[in-house]
Amino acid sequence: MPSSANTLTNLIPDLYAALDVVSRELVGFIPSVTIDPQTSRAAIGQTVYSHVAPAATAGDIAPDVTPPDDGHQTIGNVSLAITKARRVPIRWQGEESLQMNNGGPGVKNIIRDQFAQAMRTLVNEIELDLGNLYKYGSRAAVPNDTTLFKTNLADAANVRKILADNGAPLNDLSLVVGTTEGAALRTLTQLSKVNEAGGDSLLRQGVLLDLYGMPVRESAQVQTPAVGTEDGGTLDATNYAVGATSLTLASAGSGTILAGDLMTIANTGDTTTQYVVLTGDDDISGGGTVVIAAPGLLKAITDDTLAVAIRPSGSRCMAFARSAIVLATRMPALPAEGDMASDRTTITDPRSGLSFEVAVYKQYRQVQFEVSIAWGVKAVKPEHIAILAGA
Repeated sequence: MPSSANTLTNLIPDLYAALDVVSRELVGFIPSVTIDPQTSRAAIGQTVYSHVAPAATAGDIAPDVTPPDDGHQTIGNVSLAITKARRVPIRWQGEESLQMNNGGPGVKNIIRDQFAQAMRTLVNEIELDLGNLYKYGSRAAVPNDTTLFKTNLADAANVRKILADNGAPLNDLSLVVGTTEGAALRTLTQLSKVNEAGGDSLLRQGVLLDLYGMPVRESAQVQTPAVGTEDGGTLDATNYAVGATSLTLASAGSGTILAGDLMTIANTGDTTTQYVVLTGDDDISGGGTVVIAAPGLLKAITDDTLAVAIRPSGSRCMAFARSAIVLATRMPALPAEGDMASDRTTITDPRSGLSFEVAVYKQYRQVQFEVSIAWGVKAVKPEHIAILAGA
């Protein structure tokens, strides 16, 4: 519903200038996940679907007149909901505009910066939702030393090993770390010395390098969550096979085990594996069930009443295959008749892949711009997500 005044057409250069500012924020998750952007509109709670290619099956080669009649696959999909539709308003009155244009910085310069802050706010909210998906990691690697990346790159190698052991595709992995871990990486001489790093991008430009085939990105939204208060908890006398995910607790100990906690089991030959808790227990003293993430136990349990322990709180950096996490974005819903906006357009950030809707509402002696986007996130393949836990 464009107006004759072409309000937004004249502002598009300012919008893209704002995007240049936003795209340089510490946003690590959004560029690393599968983004499913569409210009169609979706309502809150509406389910959308993203395709999932099935695992391939190999067969023996047997000479014949014709090739085998096979190769058909059923392409699956994963459902996720648009859970949020958010907006940032920007309002200007006529007198305010006049004051800024008469001896001030100019209203267009201020509006450009306001657009930058609006999109920054929305990007950070989406980034936070992705950072909170740490709860769906398969297992966790913990610091090789007292803190992550204190003296070497073993921590990156260890979290990559989890993904490799789980069969994750290794051609499109990412490691997203917080600013503390990013600072630690920058202090490692093997990355900052050109002759050892193989290039000067870290030293000269402050860009984190690929580590073992994983591009390392920083995010301001890496989480450091509170953890459960479990003390003295044990499993019951049940035996569990490799791959088991549902574990029964004995009526022992006290406290809680929360979703997202990292839990070790005092199992012979496997006492250090950090399992991610999907479903916890509000009071372990009464027994109950704890569910750990797929692919489950790495070693069978045949001993009775093994002790469990929850790792203390620390940062939850994440390593994952791009296909393991989906971010679906849409334009917020409109009534069939439209609304009062005199003009609206869509601006797509070529770096993050996010598309924002920008609308203008002309009011009595004032104008309101609105920057908006709707989105939903989902971890579609937890086996291909691993946590790199801080101390």
